[in-house]
Amino acid sequence: MTPPPVLALALPSETGRVLSIQSHTVQGYVGNKSAVFPLQLLGYDVDPINSVQFSNHTGYPTFKGQVLNGDQLWDLIEGLGANNLLYYTHLLTGYIGSVSFLNTVLGVVNKLRSVNPGLTYVCDPVLGDEGKLYVAEELVSVYREKVVPVASMLTPNQFEAELLTKSRIVSEQDGREACNIIHATGPSKVVITSINLDGKLLLIGSHQKKKGQPPEQFRIPIPKIPAYFTGTGDLMTALLLGWSNKYPDNLGKAAELSVSSVQALLVRTVEDYTRAGHDCQSSSLEIRLIQSQDDIRNPEIKYRAEMYD
Repeated sequence: MTPPPVLALALPSETGRVLSIQSHTVQGYVGNKSAVFPLQLLGYDVDPINSVQFSNHTGYPTFKGQVLNGDQLWDLIEGLGANNLLYYTHLLTGYIGSVSFLNTVLGVVNKLRSVNPGLTYVCDPVLGDEGKLYVAEELVSVYREKVVPVASMLTPNQFEAELLTKSRIVSEQDGREACNIIHATGPSKVVITSINLDGKLLLIGSHQKKKGQPPEQFRIPIPKIPAYFTGTGDLMTALLLGWSNKYPDNLGKAAELSVSSVQALLVRTVEDYTRAGHDCQSSSLEIRLIQSQDDIRNPEIKYRAEMYD
């Protein structure tokens, strides 16, 4: 019996086919649970590989589950390859817990690019936040030296951008300069998703359209919501992939749409928890992803990109 044609190749869509290697929780929305559904809403075929499978995210009192190792990841890739199923337009990666797994991901990038040299690799370098590492320190240098150079788009937060560029970000100019340092090593698109300056939140985006040329850079001020959420970074990176593919020459527009979706979802999340009688500042909140699908598909742009001169 001959297998059917790969329709992504036979009938290419306007969007694309995404391989998403991220964590998975049975309950709640982080990692792939935060990224796959929004990308599907935006019209993408998404094939998830779950780097871990946990009962719930690790912020709960306990969690149980399994961790995928590098050999097991490669098994899945070989299985896809044996059936000519490795054609992807995009690779998306988020939290990765070990150096061996990260090295296998680098092998996956090479393998996918051997099938489709035009592959876009969107990397959220999940290392930590607010001055604290979530991962073993040795991952930082692997990201800096091996992963960043092969990424097409990088979406670090402020702390991660500082680690990857070995620089401090205490001003907007520092943020823009960090983007320039990252461009010089590889990625043409960089979005520092949250920078906290004097208690105000800011996104800084940067698109270097040609190597050696100064990038187009912009800022989006983001209102602070007095609560702590899980899965928002994974959601943000997925939306940036989805929208920047639809607006390849307008990263500012892609960021406006992404920020507007995320903010609408966070407002709804806080309102719903408050309605249920929960003190939103007492614990981290699970995002209301399914209830916000209209805000993901058709966001009302409330947050504007302001171009730097």
